[in-house]
Amino acid sequence: MKIGVLGGGQLGRMMALAGYPLGLQLRFFDRTAESPAGQVAECVVADFNDPEALERFAQGLDLVTYEFENVPASAAHFLSRHVSRFFPPPRALEIAQDRLIHKQFFAGLGIPTADFHPVTSREELEASLAATGFPALLKTRRWGYDGRGQYLLRGRSDQEEAWKTLGDTPLIVESFIRFERELSLVAVRSSTGQTAFYPLTENHHRQGILRLSLAPAAEVPSGIQQLAEDYAQRVFHELNYTGVLTIEFFYVQGKLLANEMATRVHNSGHWTIEGAQTSQFENHLRAITGYPLGSTTPRGYSAMVNFIGCVPDPNALLAIPGAHLHLYGKSPRPGRKLGHATLCADSRVELAALLDQLQKLAKC
Repeated sequence: MKIGVLGGGQLGRMMALAGYPLGLQLRFFDRTAESPAGQVAECVVADFNDPEALERFAQGLDLVTYEFENVPASAAHFLSRHVSRFFPPPRALEIAQDRLIHKQFFAGLGIPTADFHPVTSREELEASLAATGFPALLKTRRWGYDGRGQYLLRGRSDQEEAWKTLGDTPLIVESFIRFERELSLVAVRSSTGQTAFYPLTENHHRQGILRLSLAPAAEVPSGIQQLAEDYAQRVFHELNYTGVLTIEFFYVQGKLLANEMATRVHNSGHWTIEGAQTSQFENHLRAITGYPLGSTTPRGYSAMVNFIGCVPDPNALLAIPGAHLHLYGKSPRPGRKLGHATLCADSRVELAALLDQLQKLAKC
């Protein structure tokens, strides 16, 4: 079976590596010839708005999926008319690309979120902030990830600078949530309707970029895992979804507030490569091909550490018991995700001791 993937980043690279043991061939479509996925599989290099290149890409494919949200929805719709199967559906991609539509979609399903308001003018910004109070977050509706496209408003004095920075594009204001923890749920639904869920993962960000994931999340109160799964099921049902879905939550006073959803494999699920019976990448491929889903049971306790801007000495890292190194084939630059390491241990105490060693190395 030959699968097309829109996007050729590190998520696609790991998807390709998961596909080889299953006998699957992956072909990628990306703007750059230096894409991480293009180093391990066939890659068509062209603009996403080039119909001739998209037609060339689609030739001989059994189905198409994608590995990041910033693929133009027009390309997804174009390909859905040229291949028999496109997963997750283009509508899921459209929702994931726009923070306002995103939040409205959650609200329509009864999934709680932070208070939010659309903003297209200075007057609407004033009215929105009057409703949310300070602090608040002003965000671009589109093209924001890893902390990009957002501005923290601590008080009225920040409004002018925030508007100068972001005000030339449609925006959304969100109330600032003083959360206790950030949690994410990686879920998967097959084209046959089978579903599976990984345990909730605790995530730690700095400067808007994920730095650390711990799985399973410690001391999750009774019912919270089931609640997160219920929210994911609502999304699955509404979108007739196929593939991996990740929902990021704020945990506040025993409740879950949905922050964002990723309609693809996700950075907070990287621990599953070594830390679960079946990785998120393999399960995504199983889901879209209609194969039975693999077990999501964790193998003990895991931590995932991202390498941002630099890569630690592999000799020192791999000397840590239970450490697994994943490099993405990218050239270093500040703020760029270059790779990650997963740590696996039999107990949380053992994991904590090993993680201390790894995090010291990750500072480069």
